[in-house]
Amino acid sequence: MKAVFLDANTLGDDVDLASIKAVTGDLVQYGKTAPAQVLERIQGFDTVIVNKVVLTREHFEACPELKTIAVVATGINNIDKAAAREHGIQVLNVTNYGRSTVAQHTMALILALATRLLDYDRDVRAGRWGKSDMFCLMDHPIMELEGRTLGIFGYGDLGRGVIERAEAFGMKVLLGARPGQAAGEVDGYPRVPLDELLPQVDVLSLHCLLTDDTRNMIGASELKRMKNDALLINTSRGGLVDEQALADALRAGEIGGAGFDVLTEEPPRTGNPLLADDIPNLIITPHSAWASREARQRIVEITAENLAGVASGA
Repeated sequence: MKAVFLDANTLGDDVDLASIKAVTGDLVQYGKTAPAQVLERIQGFDTVIVNKVVLTREHFEACPELKTIAVVATGINNIDKAAAREHGIQVLNVTNYGRSTVAQHTMALILALATRLLDYDRDVRAGRWGKSDMFCLMDHPIMELEGRTLGIFGYGDLGRGVIERAEAFGMKVLLGARPGQAAGEVDGYPRVPLDELLPQVDVLSLHCLLTDDTRNMIGASELKRMKNDALLINTSRGGLVDEQALADALRAGEIGGAGFDVLTEEPPRTGNPLLADDIPNLIITPHSAWASREARQRIVEITAENLAGVASGA
């Protein structure tokens, strides 16, 4: 197996790639690869490992020796999947690596928003507590999670991980049905269409892939259907939510708060409606929910297993 890793820096410098090197036997590594460098760097290799580097039909047509693409992530939107199939190229991805760290981050966003953690921290640092006429500050309403309803859209490994942690706080759970997905009961949890889910939940957490069916699934009309103190959490994919509509809804008090780890453009070099400084009770983190060292090392090991399966013909 002759393999090249085009953007190894995306996994950090504290992971050990020994298992991938052991499987490939001849691994060439680049820390990062610009679009103009991709074609030159993949020529002559039968296996290409990427995280976010885009691979297109042009690359496949120019590299007939390419047989395998290993994506060190779950999402494979950066790969022209139709062209890969046409050229007989197998595309592998990594799943079920980040349950603990993503669920932990999701709950951190929920808890910070529900307790207005950042608002109170800013008040204290600004000297407002020191000037209070009583022993505490109570200017920002706090949501108690026990007895509240959590809506989960995307009942996969990550969604189940969040449910486990939310139930420890005493939350009730509803599942959202994707377009074309039957309503009913799944593992004891009611699953209802999105338009029925939205008015019932106190927290809506998104854990689904970005597809044509889910793009902008939460827009202005959906936000209006939510409770005005509800929280919206997205640790899944940018593009699931209409970001301008969310910014407007938060300013208007149509929902209570939002916590996002993903944006439509990453990094947001051209700006984003959610990065304005006048939006209340909004937390944005830089696509870091997945990035514990444990999770990143798990990605390496699963990728090595995937490649070993290719090498053995499994």
